[in-house]
Amino acid sequence: MGDMQITFLGTGTSHGIPVIGCHCQVCQSTDPRDKRLRTSIHIEMNGFSLVVDTTPDFRTQCLRENITRVDAVLYTHSHVDHTLGFDDLRRFCELEDKCIPVIGSKTTLLNLRRVFQYAFDGSARYPNYVRPDAREIDGPFDLAGWRIVPVDLPHGRMVTNGFVFEKNEARRFAYFTDCQSLPPPAEEAAKGVDTLVIDALRHEAHSTHFTVAGALEAAARIGARQTYFIHMCHELGHASTEASLPDSVRLAHDGLRLHL
Repeated sequence: MGDMQITFLGTGTSHGIPVIGCHCQVCQSTDPRDKRLRTSIHIEMNGFSLVVDTTPDFRTQCLRENITRVDAVLYTHSHVDHTLGFDDLRRFCELEDKCIPVIGSKTTLLNLRRVFQYAFDGSARYPNYVRPDAREIDGPFDLAGWRIVPVDLPHGRMVTNGFVFEKNEARRFAYFTDCQSLPPPAEEAAKGVDTLVIDALRHEAHSTHFTVAGALEAAARIGARQTYFIHMCHELGHASTEASLPDSVRLAHDGLRLHL
């Protein structure tokens, strides 16, 4: 086992899959890889437990993967499908009687403070309720022996954060969810990374997300050893889509674990 373990907590778009009231082939599929909770990952680094985004499915994801400790949360942006599990962090505060670092851009933290005001202003006075320690991203930072390089990614009218994880000056892992293109600085920051995880919503063009073709082009420019697609909608069946991809590109699925 390497010194980083990545677990995909969810790999689906904001609806999740199956989509409520939908009877399409993917939503009715019996392939467990077609069942997708909202997109998030859990990373273990040298014993440090990091969650990237807390989706509305966060409690279910933690129970499924037996996550009993969270040492920090890294937020990509403040859309509800990436943040509304925030309140479930209270159990991790309670288990170890601690605050939890909540790391995000200035805009992301402002929105979290607005939506979860009770957690940040101290009005939630119950013992061991959620206690966020807000930490604003203002450039590369170190966490558990890793260098994390944030990059700005366009996502419609907002900017999300992608993250490149480096160890011993080597680019090991890049996580680019919810984006429609890669600006040159983001592409350069991830160039030659070992493992790339990137948004690939569907085949049809979308105003805020990569298509499969667009994600394939971006992956080829970055030149990762292995690429995984995430944030997929119900137009992409797992088996049929993977059959059309090169061996160096796979669809991630809920519960998939990578060891880097």
